[in-house]
Amino acid sequence: MNFTDYIFEKSKGLNKTAVIDNGEIIYSEIYERVCSIACLLQYKNYSKEDSVLVISENSTFFIETYFGIIKNGSICVPVNPSMDKKDIAYIAKILNIRLVFCQYKYKTEMKDCFGENVEIRTERYICEKQSNLKLKIDVDMKKDTALIMFTSGSTSKPKGVMLTHYNLIYNTDSIIQYLNLTDKDRIEVVLPFYYCYGTSLLNTHFRCGGSLVINNRFMFPQTVIDDINKYKCTGFAGVPTTYQILLRMTNFKDSQFSSLRYVTQAGGKLPKIFISELYKILKGVDIYIMYGQTEATARLSYLPPQHIMDKLGSIGKGVPGTELMILNRNGMPVNTGEIGEIAARGGNIMKGYFNDEYETKKVIKNGLLYTGDIAYKDKEGYIFIVSREKNIIKCAGNRISPGEIENTVASIKQVVECAVIGVEDEMLGEAVKVFVVLNGNYKDIDEKYIINYCSSRLPKYKTPKYIKFLPSLPKNSSGKVLFKQLRNM
Repeated sequence: MNFTDYIFEKSKGLNKTAVIDNGEIIYSEIYERVCSIACLLQYKNYSKEDSVLVISENSTFFIETYFGIIKNGSICVPVNPSMDKKDIAYIAKILNIRLVFCQYKYKTEMKDCFGENVEIRTERYICEKQSNLKLKIDVDMKKDTALIMFTSGSTSKPKGVMLTHYNLIYNTDSIIQYLNLTDKDRIEVVLPFYYCYGTSLLNTHFRCGGSLVINNRFMFPQTVIDDINKYKCTGFAGVPTTYQILLRMTNFKDSQFSSLRYVTQAGGKLPKIFISELYKILKGVDIYIMYGQTEATARLSYLPPQHIMDKLGSIGKGVPGTELMILNRNGMPVNTGEIGEIAARGGNIMKGYFNDEYETKKVIKNGLLYTGDIAYKDKEGYIFIVSREKNIIKCAGNRISPGEIENTVASIKQVVECAVIGVEDEMLGEAVKVFVVLNGNYKDIDEKYIINYCSSRLPKYKTPKYIKFLPSLPKNSSGKVLFKQLRNM
């Protein structure tokens, strides 16, 4: 068995809607195309050592090629279509790519990324049905790589996170378990499938025989609300900016969601004020605050919905089958309330970074994944992240977490989103700078207003020294704020 066989174990023959994307597609139709793609790769003698790129927005084309590549035993490499073309060319070179499944709309702009020997296939011509071929590749579930997801690295080049078939199965089972997913669940998807959070939505719902509603129009956020109700979605998932935009720039607060059973949030820390607003609006809906990393396949922890308010700001505890611990610089567990780095152990921890033993050894030590996130545990064992180590601001001898300042600024009702960084300062070492996005033009909300607002609620050393207003925060395609761009401003 490989990961695709596991996913379609119970659903491959179902005459049931799997995806709503410009029409409804049933499971049996998708599985037939998945098998055709796998057979094409078999016909071309692709082995489990071969990698194949997928360049596509969320679509049935992505789903079929993603599962088809993995079914053959080869390695699927999903790539963000808006990634820098030099980085795509770099990825294709180091992986020795010979075949790319690319959505037709991106084909022309992608051609220059690849050499003449690289074949590009679009949804207009994937492959003919290859019913006379039988798949012959046997995979080692725990050793063989099924998926490589590229993340921005600490160097100038992206890093390839290698995930095995076992990693994917392990984390998928865990997520299904704590979210109580069944074949009755239908989720609206705005997060891209080439991002581990988005991929996890695809994996979990296909495994349990649920369905997905694809929405590639989040630039028109009202469509999210419309689609949840139109298609009777039971679930929704978003990163912090997803919810901040919905709460501040749509009629979300005045909407009714009769079909919605749960929502999930990961991909960064959502300010407490927005969590509280969600809780007040979504009465009877389970709200899961979660935490994860690509290096952990997707998910590391979740906060049970019943603790959303009494553990406000917590990422909860490890997901089923994953152990989280807080360690000091010597690798020893810290006491309750003490700060240390989050480390994780479980079957979801990556195989390593592709062709990068040095970076792998920096984050995986003694079988533990060191996340780079600084946190503490309370008496009940619930984890609260303070910051990423690299984002801690050192101001006048004090170590400041940007999160507390962001929570304070976000509590101003006219603020859609904000981000806090430290900037060099001759007197303080680092001073606090806040980037602010307002919902409209407010002449009375200027730099002085925000500084005064913060000074009445925060200690002097945490009060921002600089304020900069922006029409929007720079983000990647997954909705995460690009702090590097903010620091370069």
